[in-house]
Amino acid sequence: MEEDNNKNMILAMVLSALVVLVWFFLFPPEPPVEPATTAVTQTTDGVATAPAADGAIPAIAETPAQTRETALAKTNRIEIKTPRLSGSLSLTGGRIDDLQLTDYNVRLNDPSEKITLLSPAGGPDAYYTLYGWAPAGGLTYDNVPTPTTVWQVEEGATLTETSPITLKWENGSGLTFRRTISVDAEYKFDITQSVENATGAEIRLAPYGIIARKGEPETIGFYILHEGVVRNSDGEIQEIDYDDMPDQDLDPRENANIDAIGVETEGWIGFTSKYWMTALAPQSGQAFNSVSKYSASNDTYQTDMRLPTMAVAAGATQSVTTSLFTGAKEYDVIKAYEDGGIAKFVDSIDWGWFFFLTKPIFKVMHFLNNLIGNMGWAIIGLTLIIKAILFPLAYKSYVSMARMKELQPEMEALKEKHGDDRQALQQGMMKLYRDKKVNPAAGCLPILLQIPIFFSLYKVIFVTIEMYHAPFFGWIHDLSAPDPTSFLNLFGLLPWSTPDASSFFAIFSIGVFPILMGVTMWLQQKLNPAPTDKTQAQIFAWMPWVFMFMLGQFAAGLVIYWVANNTITFIQQYTIMRSQGVKPDIWGNMFGFLRKNKDTA
Repeated sequence: MEEDNNKNMILAMVLSALVVLVWFFLFPPEPPVEPATTAVTQTTDGVATAPAADGAIPAIAETPAQTRETALAKTNRIEIKTPRLSGSLSLTGGRIDDLQLTDYNVRLNDPSEKITLLSPAGGPDAYYTLYGWAPAGGLTYDNVPTPTTVWQVEEGATLTETSPITLKWENGSGLTFRRTISVDAEYKFDITQSVENATGAEIRLAPYGIIARKGEPETIGFYILHEGVVRNSDGEIQEIDYDDMPDQDLDPRENANIDAIGVETEGWIGFTSKYWMTALAPQSGQAFNSVSKYSASNDTYQTDMRLPTMAVAAGATQSVTTSLFTGAKEYDVIKAYEDGGIAKFVDSIDWGWFFFLTKPIFKVMHFLNNLIGNMGWAIIGLTLIIKAILFPLAYKSYVSMARMKELQPEMEALKEKHGDDRQALQQGMMKLYRDKKVNPAAGCLPILLQIPIFFSLYKVIFVTIEMYHAPFFGWIHDLSAPDPTSFLNLFGLLPWSTPDASSFFAIFSIGVFPILMGVTMWLQQKLNPAPTDKTQAQIFAWMPWVFMFMLGQFAAGLVIYWVANNTITFIQQYTIMRSQGVKPDIWGNMFGFLRKNKDTA
């Protein structure tokens, strides 16, 4: 018997370890946040340009710079300064290519380095926007401004939320181009492009906007998170990963005559990451085409917004206004832009397949955060609401568990009676369940319902920026990061540091909340009837501690939810079982288990 117990214990440990490995494959801990800019030297570079009338993309080479600062210094610039943005735009090409988010630090409580979103062409990690006109009819690129055209400042000195700027360029053949750029107090630029025709004849040309980035950017690479192109094409949200762009089929609109475009009437297109996004959007109701592509010749990922060809009569002036969002995907901000006419803009947040759960979960949590002023307490408040909604089902489940608990002595008697005859034991138990009117599967329903809720909450905590560097209390300063305490250094009492989050050994570095999660899960488990099979019982006995290590490197917000959920569940179940006449002996079971193991040894 002792040998069988040892085999069962080894099997339980092996299965538990397998669960850990599978879990970490499916839900690996998030790698540490790296600065948005790195000093990587590029050997070649190309500036993305607009499509010509035949759809061709001519490459324009630039001498690469060693650093971002060197690339910025190569062109004359106009400063951008708003409450939430800082940077500059280049008079060469009129590119918006230097932007930092002043409200977001790369490292927690370290304001020395802000999140850098856009960087100039020719420098490392180039990521920038371009605007211009594609020639049609008898015009060529010699007649219109290009990405390397040097613009003159006609009006304005610094671009702020209260002071737009206007750039001007004359082609020397009777065409005058202007570009007026304004920005609001959040993250949206409005770009008005105009052309004045003094040539004496009608001209034809088409406005465009481009977002380009040099080389494939560093991504988190987690399968539940989309990073790459995101767009709304007439109400349909489409996503393309960076690594899929080189292999995507040529968009039929790419080589279409410029006069043929204009099939979309609402939408936007851009690049998104976990928390940040840059996107182009036409005015509401404006016909346009959106195209994404990868250019192997200059290793550039690109999204285009192309508007229909415009006919400008002799002596006339035509203009068009489009918008550029470049900033943090804050729900309130992008929802306001959606209400202002950018259709389905909140779907730029990666809600995932369970959007019907993740959206309402986030909205409730967001409401509670605005009400309470603390996202950690909002998570606990959300847990209370979820438990209240599921309580009718939970009540039936806990009553069933209480009755199952009462049947434990009779089940043990059946095991003694039938021994290794599993068929007879199973038949006896089924008869016992029928006689006592107990449904052993009833206790599984709340658990099954919690699985999609748990996954959806994990998704929300993982992808929404409202968790980024959001504090709870005490030592929890960032709900999007793991609990920083660790029993390996006695929670900071010992002088040595803990393993890095990217290390496999970080799984053994668990903090206060993961330990609380394991304890509360163990307490909850003690209220449930033990499995009749010894191997299953041993696996279940190990599960709280296995999950404690599994969740140790997950976002603190998720572990806080799990602790709150376990605690509320334990209180509900304990109270209901007592009302059914069952008095669980939690600590007696624990000490009895220890005494039994000691006697066996």
